[in-house]
Amino acid sequence: MKSLIDILDLTTAEIDELISKANDIIDHPDRYAEKCRGKKLATLFFEPSTRTRLSFEAAMYELGGHVIGFSEASSSSTSKGESVQDTVRAVSCYADIIAMRHPKEGAPKVASMKASVPIINAGDGGHNHPTQTLTDLLTIQREKGRLNDLRIGFCGDLQFGRTVHSLISALSRYHNIHFTLISPAELKLPDYIKVDVLQKKKLDFEETAKLDQALPNLDILYMTRVQKERFFNEADYIRLKDSYILTPEKLKNAKSDLCIMHPLPRVNEISCAVDDDPRACYFHQVLNGKFIRMALILKLLEID
Repeated sequence: MKSLIDILDLTTAEIDELISKANDIIDHPDRYAEKCRGKKLATLFFEPSTRTRLSFEAAMYELGGHVIGFSEASSSSTSKGESVQDTVRAVSCYADIIAMRHPKEGAPKVASMKASVPIINAGDGGHNHPTQTLTDLLTIQREKGRLNDLRIGFCGDLQFGRTVHSLISALSRYHNIHFTLISPAELKLPDYIKVDVLQKKKLDFEETAKLDQALPNLDILYMTRVQKERFFNEADYIRLKDSYILTPEKLKNAKSDLCIMHPLPRVNEISCAVDDDPRACYFHQVLNGKFIRMALILKLLEID
């Protein structure tokens, strides 16, 4: 039995295999409509989510399976003091696979040690979000036709953004990737990512506080929101939340084939006026998330 806790649990060959499978699902959905007949997915979401939870549920339903679970900690026995370990051991008796989101870093890892079925990390605190990373990689591959030879800019909350951390780790294993890290000083990429991933692998990266100057050179712009739930001090959040707002005016100097991505939800960091720009790919991302999760469920359940 294999679980997915960190994107680095997968080799690049396995990632490429999942992307290929997701593309086949997109092209031939009827072939997969009954693949998980009789199987059950449990969604254990100890932290609020819209897209990730519904994407997992839609994925399992489209594979012909069933879904059980809860969408907030208050509706589970953890509100009575039950440990995560006991919760997953119990749910393992009812489900064939578990997708779990938790506000504490490392909770899905602990759960995977106690569960008797595969665990998929659906986000743990500010640490990891591997299925969002797979979604992002599928989107990049479909929009740009490649995962090598890219200049990608990450903009906004790079300190707490688990989607950013996971995607940098994943892309670090592909060839000729240049990273531009755009953020205020208070929300810079954590040193451990810079040291353990970027510097250790001698990858090409630069840091800047100026989105306007970085935009013209980018193949991909990955926007993120400033996450209120990660701040201990509301005053700091209010001061930083509007640091970067992408508008049609700012995009005038960007490449005509720029791919604009965002893991969502957005607040106001991308103007709604950008939505009609053909370079806006964030709603394509949402749809891709369903297909890559379908491919992942099949892989972890060892269904051909």
